[in-house]
Amino acid sequence: MSISSALSNALTGLTASARRAEVVSSNISNAMTEGYGRRTLDQSAALYGYSAGVKLEGTTRNVNPVTIAERRLADAGTALATGTNMFYNRLEKVVGTPEDPTSLSGVMAAFESSLAMATGAPDSDIRLANVSQDAERIADAFNDASDGIQKMRTEADANIGNMIENLNGLLQQTEEVNRKISLAINQGQETASLEDQRQVLVDQIGELVPVRMTPRDRGGMALYTTNGAVLLDGKAATIEFTEVGTVEPHMTEANGLLNGISINGYPMRIDSDKGALSGGAIGAQFAIRDEFGTQAQADLDAAARNLVERFQDPAMDPTLAPGDAGLFTDAGLAFNVANEVGLAGRLELNNLVDIDGAGETWRLRDGLGAAAPGDAGDATHLNRMLDAMQDQVVPVSGGYGSKAVSMSEMSGKFLSRISGARVQSDQDVAFANARLTSLEEMELIDGVDTDQELQMLMLVEQSYAANAKLIQAVDEMMQELLRL
Repeated sequence: MSISSALSNALTGLTASARRAEVVSSNISNAMTEGYGRRTLDQSAALYGYSAGVKLEGTTRNVNPVTIAERRLADAGTALATGTNMFYNRLEKVVGTPEDPTSLSGVMAAFESSLAMATGAPDSDIRLANVSQDAERIADAFNDASDGIQKMRTEADANIGNMIENLNGLLQQTEEVNRKISLAINQGQETASLEDQRQVLVDQIGELVPVRMTPRDRGGMALYTTNGAVLLDGKAATIEFTEVGTVEPHMTEANGLLNGISINGYPMRIDSDKGALSGGAIGAQFAIRDEFGTQAQADLDAAARNLVERFQDPAMDPTLAPGDAGLFTDAGLAFNVANEVGLAGRLELNNLVDIDGAGETWRLRDGLGAAAPGDAGDATHLNRMLDAMQDQVVPVSGGYGSKAVSMSEMSGKFLSRISGARVQSDQDVAFANARLTSLEEMELIDGVDTDQELQMLMLVEQSYAANAKLIQAVDEMMQELLRL
């Protein structure tokens, strides 16, 4: 080997060592950077004429695309489970639990107790007033539960608008990064940093909606939802959604009073099974607005209807004429079976016996349609009212099945369904979090190991020193030759 060849080899070695040190230091400094993919320097033996050396091929970004793809799906699943769990936890607090005296079943039990006490002393104005007040608490409990459900549906509608706006922005940014990657490849520049940036953007998209990545030419990639909607393929899709402001019980996407989404002008499904954006944070909000919330409201309205019809039946109160409102009314009027939706929010105690209304509590003893107070010691009507609460009646609407139940049993069923859904959502969140944690740990295996990088840095130092030593030896040889 000639002196010039030795010097050339040493110089390429120094260059390679310096570049490796740069890559290692970048790995160490970015060990905690989100989306950063560990770099390695690609090098090979080069031959220039009769001189060998080190050829730098560039850097490689080391990530496991399969693990990342599964972790993104787990991100979406966790966002879906978390959103659902938050809804049912809030709903359970709104309707209360059986041991809570202010819950739906709690106020039902208090009302029955007041009725039972009033039958023992029907002439007591205080006991009749207690019956009225406890009946009012039932109406308030239904009203509060209905308002709480609609508030959560309204918030979900607003959340969808914000999330869609965020999603459109992320897609636009991802399109721009795709363009920069293709441009860098055309100019022979490295793209690892741009790929890091793109991974962060796609991770954020993946929390909103589950996505799959498909590679495209010149370093580009396309994004599709798991249900097949195209979010990005060359150009970013435009997703449109319009909020309604306030959601009422009768408003649904099916009847056109709530809005769905469109992608590039084409209307898309929004249901949990086949919805274009279902499965992530956005899907959770659509499910709350259009499925969980509407079902909870329907069950609540069914319970309110069952209560109203028990006391609106002329067989229970012979003083009522056909079409008269009973003890519980639909905003002061008799209940019409064609107007069940939203009944829980309109439920009111009949003004005749309401303490804050006419306050004629004697009608609780003698009948709502009685012309005048009757025998103060007659508890017949109070007993009929108590029987009405305890009668076994088959619910004609809602998801209560075909078994006949008392009013207390029906309210208990409603609370039980909510609590059961909340417990199931707790389990779903725990499973989703465990799955996500496992995949994140798998992803970290391919991440930066600072101990390994420091060991690599020591090898780089040794290589640099060896090449420097060779250059020093070549210099001494040249100096010796020049002295001859």
